[in-house]
Amino acid sequence: MAAPSPTTAAAAGTTTHRNVLLPASHHRAASSLRLPVRARAAPGARSIRASAATAPPAATASPPSSASGAVEGKPTVLVAEKLGAAGLALLREFANVDCSYGLSPEELRAKISLCDALIVRSGTKVGRDVFEASGGRLRVVGRAGVGIDNVDLAAATEHGCLVVNAPTANTVAAAEHGIALLAGMARNIAQADASLKAGKWARNKYVGVSLVGKTLAILGFGKVGSEVARRAKGLGMHVIAHDPYASADRARAIGVELVSMEEAMTTADFISLHMPLTPATNKMLNDEAFAKMKKGVRIVNVARGGVIDEEALVRALDAGIVAQAALDVFTKEPPAADDKLVLHENVTVTPHLGASTVEAQEGVAIEIAEAVTGALRGELAASAVNAPMVPAEVLSELAPFVVLAEKLGRLAVQLVAGGGGIKSVKVTYASARAPDDLDTRLLRAMITKGVIEPISDVFVNLVNADFTAKQRGIRISEERILMDGSPETPLDHIQVQIANVESKFPSAISETGEITVEGKVKDGVPHLTKVGAFEVDVSMEGSLILCRQVDQPGMIGSVGSVLGEENVNVSFMSVGRIAPRKRAVMAIGVDEEPSKATLTKIGEIPAIEEFVFLKL
Repeated sequence: MAAPSPTTAAAAGTTTHRNVLLPASHHRAASSLRLPVRARAAPGARSIRASAATAPPAATASPPSSASGAVEGKPTVLVAEKLGAAGLALLREFANVDCSYGLSPEELRAKISLCDALIVRSGTKVGRDVFEASGGRLRVVGRAGVGIDNVDLAAATEHGCLVVNAPTANTVAAAEHGIALLAGMARNIAQADASLKAGKWARNKYVGVSLVGKTLAILGFGKVGSEVARRAKGLGMHVIAHDPYASADRARAIGVELVSMEEAMTTADFISLHMPLTPATNKMLNDEAFAKMKKGVRIVNVARGGVIDEEALVRALDAGIVAQAALDVFTKEPPAADDKLVLHENVTVTPHLGASTVEAQEGVAIEIAEAVTGALRGELAASAVNAPMVPAEVLSELAPFVVLAEKLGRLAVQLVAGGGGIKSVKVTYASARAPDDLDTRLLRAMITKGVIEPISDVFVNLVNADFTAKQRGIRISEERILMDGSPETPLDHIQVQIANVESKFPSAISETGEITVEGKVKDGVPHLTKVGAFEVDVSMEGSLILCRQVDQPGMIGSVGSVLGEENVNVSFMSVGRIAPRKRAVMAIGVDEEPSKATLTKIGEIPAIEEFVFLKL
């Protein structure tokens, strides 16, 4: 093999976006564009597809529409839930608009074959049956808001339909509501109001606490979190924040200190939640988290209900660990009439009003109207949450590397420690193909997806990956290494490096100072082949335990015995070492997540110097 040489490099964080035309609905049969089974089974793989570099112009509407005053040749937009007047006016400049609110599922399916675009809020379910009923005509679904739980993204993508949302218009309204709940909770506004209206004059009962000089911890320092911080600073509060992707420069500009999750929870007088609901954040505030908090802490949640274990919060309130809570969102909405948390005397509640201002509703209407009309013109906005497809043969060839790319991104970001944020990610592709024969946009997007998506409410795909990275201050650079070999295989390996960060597993730091992970595809399965300077070989399925150890006999048996005693099945195990009887790294693939007690036992093995558990 010839010595590898770098050939090209690109900075994704500074990529200039150009308009890409949507494929016409009849351009390809949807069934020919589906991911292979393995790729579809990968976590998060269903929400990303690649876009062709060029595609036919979007077709215009031809069948007659039920919209009043429909103009022949204009596309038809069905608005299924109430939308602000400003948004409707924008839509009517470009399209025939059919406002039909309160449609039953049967009525929606009957109408949809006459429509080029559909706009919904949260009350209309857009499932696979809707896309099938459209007969291929539906090209855009617009969700007037942030969440898209009611839209089947996989079905939309398979049917060549773009899904867009309105992620920014609600920001100020949500931040203002968070501050309103913060102040109202501190001064017992809701309880005092109810008491006085019941004929009581209980001045002594509703003595509040001051906000000035208190520490507010913001968990999730994105758009809403940073706006809450600005307003809290104006109230004289000391604001700290935890968000592994937050820009330290942006935080300093607002006067906010970025800290670890541990410090945020143990020092805060008030905690305000602004993170998305993901597997990593589900029930993040649980019994263990409440036990770490300062006694008398007060909690505000205008983000997602599921980030709090509601039963654990009731216990923390009853124990006096949490003095008060103010909640706008709940795990189940609406909550039950006898919900203990809602009825608790120290809890202030509102029925998901974060975006409910006149201005925010108009802003959402304008934002979604602009996104939908732009998409119908053939433009792809950064608010797209899925993307058009590449030809089936290309996707089939890249599918295992797509899975590898995302998992390397997820693995690398889990190795990052500290609250300073990620600034630079370098991706190296080793291939025998010429640069022109390997389009890495999809792979780069999947690495970006793996790095950003686990704790973000953004759906990262080919359309918005570079924009999303740039928005978060992350520079994604690429390098190609030309290798000898057969060009029939797209790639030999992919390497991901994160610079200028600390690591939970110091052995993952390479000789040049970056967290480094490398992987290959073997028999269609992604394998981790390098961690830091250590060569390993373990299938990237299930979860992974990395251990740095003294290289001595019996280590594999010792760790395997601990896992076996706890009924944790080992799928793969590999040891990489620098030299015999020196230090080594053991990579262990496991099918189940070990308990904390099991991981503690592994860490107590004398020859184990450090270890980390990673979810893939």
